[in-house]
Amino acid sequence: MPTQSPTFQHNSLITRYPVGVFFALTYAISWTGALVVAAPYLLRNQAVPKMAGLLMFPAMLLGPSLVGIALTWVTGGRNGLKDLFARMGSIRVPVRWYATLFVAPALIMTVLFGLRTFVSPVFASNTFFVGASFGFVAGFFEEIGWMGYAFPRMSSQHSVLGSGVLLGLLWGVWHLPVVDYLGTATPHGFYWLPFFLAFIAVMTAMRVLIGWIYANTKSVVLAQLMHASSTGSPGSL
Repeated sequence: MPTQSPTFQHNSLITRYPVGVFFALTYAISWTGALVVAAPYLLRNQAVPKMAGLLMFPAMLLGPSLVGIALTWVTGGRNGLKDLFARMGSIRVPVRWYATLFVAPALIMTVLFGLRTFVSPVFASNTFFVGASFGFVAGFFEEIGWMGYAFPRMSSQHSVLGSGVLLGLLWGVWHLPVVDYLGTATPHGFYWLPFFLAFIAVMTAMRVLIGWIYANTKSVVLAQLMHASSTGSPGSL
């Protein structure tokens, strides 16, 4: 009996577990990229400086974007890529969906106002406008994989809410290598675990919102903008 070629076996695995393979490859590539950036310091038994920690982000972005595009081509061929890029350019949606882009900045401003008023002036919003650019870069590359590839396949098998929650949890955990470089009070020290758990909870809530928007618009570009809005606003408000 003839044996299957390695290529056939790999394609069969991707066809049977398209989402599982996506996350396995995404985590592997992203975390390996982060490790490559941090390795020179870890090998010298030194703490990874803040700048190096921030440089892990561009390396990690290769994971969801490249894997999303590659698996779309493997599973859908040229038509699959055409569909992906069409959804990335789908800007003709009702105006009310663009209004959702203000949800995250509004919530952040409200929370900061409350903390500044009732806790300490140190929570006053800043004017680091360059921080907004970080959100656009992350949103563009990450959402190619999260909403361009993974979410449609997850929501075809499960509810939009359930898919959003699961993707949000996996999205939050994906940030593990760089979690100690998120926020202004870093490193988090004793509060690392509470911060990480709270971060995952926020990411999950945000992903449910993005999933709801995508389910109603089928627009990847709107998901990219929503990601940029939620990620960039903490650094620019």
